[in-house]
Amino acid sequence: MDTVISRLDPGDFRDRLPEALGVYVDAMGYPTQVVRSRAPAWMEHSHREGWSCVAAFDPPRRRLIGHARGPLVGICYGYRGAPGQWWYEQVSRGLRDHDHHLPEDYVELTELHVAPSHQGRGLGTMLLTEFLSDRTEPVVLLSTPEVDDEANGAWRLYRSHGFTDVLRDYRFDGDARPFAVLGRPLPLLEARE
Repeated sequence: MDTVISRLDPGDFRDRLPEALGVYVDAMGYPTQVVRSRAPAWMEHSHREGWSCVAAFDPPRRRLIGHARGPLVGICYGYRGAPGQWWYEQVSRGLRDHDHHLPEDYVELTELHVAPSHQGRGLGTMLLTEFLSDRTEPVVLLSTPEVDDEANGAWRLYRSHGFTDVLRDYRFDGDARPFAVLGRPLPLLEARE
């Protein structure tokens, strides 16, 4: 596999945003119109405290000189969770309903998507491990759509890396589908490979 995993700074992220959102729409099976509403939110996320991003790139089709990246085929980003953020408030509400609360210090793994044409090649693991490799928070949290018997690539990825249930069958405002909130302690060194 010649796919390269690279960190993106906010400028690189902005420049690659159309490709990243294309991967997101394809991986999630959303209509392309979703891009218009998600683009501003993703850009706003890139300015949050602790934001970091890694992406997977195919090799460039042509490289004349120097380092170049080909098409973006995977994206993973997140930031430090904090009160006032939409996800924080939504999950806090769900946890309060069960007499639980969010940890004070955690990283929210906001998005992790691999182009359908590149799934099943280990890119999700590569993105996840690189994203989490230098996080200083003691816990990572994420949400993922519920699926029967946890039978899809996202669930297999998260379970294989030791993510456990924080909240199940939760419905976020604006999405009728049930979601699971999963988490695990950091560092990722204890992951089950």
